[in-house]
Amino acid sequence: MPTLNANGLRIAFDTAGDPKAAPLLLIHGLGMQLTDWPDEVVEGLVELGFYVIRFDHRDSGLSTKFDHAGAPSLTLARLKAAVGWPLRTPYGIDDMAADALGVLSALGVARAHLVGVSALGGLVAQHLAIRDPQRVLSLTAVMATSGRRGLPGPCARVRKALASHPADPARLDSVIDHAVGLLRELGSPSYPTPDKQLRKRVTRSMRRCYCPSGSARQMLALLAAGDRSAHLPAITAPTLVIHGAADSLLPMACGQDIAGHITGARLEIIEGMGHDLPPQLVERILALIDSHARGKMLPNSTPRLFVKQ
Repeated sequence: MPTLNANGLRIAFDTAGDPKAAPLLLIHGLGMQLTDWPDEVVEGLVELGFYVIRFDHRDSGLSTKFDHAGAPSLTLARLKAAVGWPLRTPYGIDDMAADALGVLSALGVARAHLVGVSALGGLVAQHLAIRDPQRVLSLTAVMATSGRRGLPGPCARVRKALASHPADPARLDSVIDHAVGLLRELGSPSYPTPDKQLRKRVTRSMRRCYCPSGSARQMLALLAAGDRSAHLPAITAPTLVIHGAADSLLPMACGQDIAGHITGARLEIIEGMGHDLPPQLVERILALIDSHARGKMLPNSTPRLFVKQ
């Protein structure tokens, strides 16, 4: 896997498609790696005519780790964040956005379409669109949030799953079993990913890199970011928000909140979709991204609800 120097760090990256095509940067979520993007998503975007760029965030995959900072106490961090106390972090969302921008610069990409997924990927993409609008062709936020105080959080079942740990963290098969179970809890109830496919993807990811302390530091950066909703009206890039009606981690209200704060944003709610990118919905999601990036989707403040066929 190739690496590049960005923002003073070693960042692992991968590209697919024609470098002369429209560049599209995929920004994944908390603890996720560039290899966690489903192959059908990457291949589909290439077939649609995009130059697809993926990368590992700092503290994940094959990029630089901040092990010297240790593993934070997320319980204490959440308590501080809840009462508005400042958090000391080894880095913040602005640093992670600078990493993403550094990837584009190292590859000679002046402007790109951004697709940010989940809380971390969505927030990094939003930050880029706010801070460096001249580098952003369009913004797509998938199952993301602004972090606004008062938005609903995970359901009790998901909170319990998130707080659980592998039965034996020293055994890879135990770690994989735990990750598969967690992803199953977060997944789309109407579009379950086949077990064999999900386990294969998780196994590939865990064998490439398993760094729970890195994920904890990324979570600390998310908690420190707090409420970013007041900054969203500054986004001028054409914006598409895609969210699942059955998202049990970041409920649908989170996507509605993002779209409501950005002038002209398009909100697409997919019935039966949870907090994942199930294979049954890839074609539909790619069609939305393609239409949006090419300016064929008219701004509309009224959400369009996709119903399971």
